[in-house]
Parts: sequence; structure tokens; C-alpha cells
Amino acid sequence: MHVLTEEWVNKAEGDFHTASRELRARKMPNYDAVCFHCQQCAEKYLKAYLQERGQRFPRIHDLIECWNSVCLTTKRLSPSGII
Repeated sequence: MHVLTEEWVNKAEGDFHTASRELRARKMPNYDAVCFHCQQCAEKYLKAYLQERGQRFPRIHDLIECWNSVCLTTKRLSPSGII
């Protein structure tokens, strides 16, 4: 795994753990924060995938655009998610 890919994966894992911890909070869990960190986690994993394949990606926070970029690099995926 490339160094930059590993950085993206580590950041995604951090968001996943933060979302998981907040979801388990017994008093006043912040569900908005859970959703935010889940979105961030997914975005960073998609960017890690692109990074590992040497693909450039824009500085955006749009999961659909990130997914479409992944689909362009992978023949077995389509924007609709149907193979």
C-alpha cells in the first residue's frame, strides 16, 4: 500500500471509530455527528482506492462524484452500483 493511501485509510478508520463511539453514547448521542463521520469515512475510503490506483481526484466532499471517479477506474463497477 502506498504511503498516501495508508494516510487516507487511517483517516477513514478514525472517522469510523469516532462515529461508532458516538453511536454507543448512552447520554445524548449526537446522531448528526455520527452521520457526518460516516460520510467522511466513506469519502476517505473512496479516495484511498483512487490514490492506490494512481488516479487524480478533485478536492470535493461529494460521495456521488467520488463514487463515479471510482467507477471510471474499475470496469466491474457502474455509477448505479449494478455490475
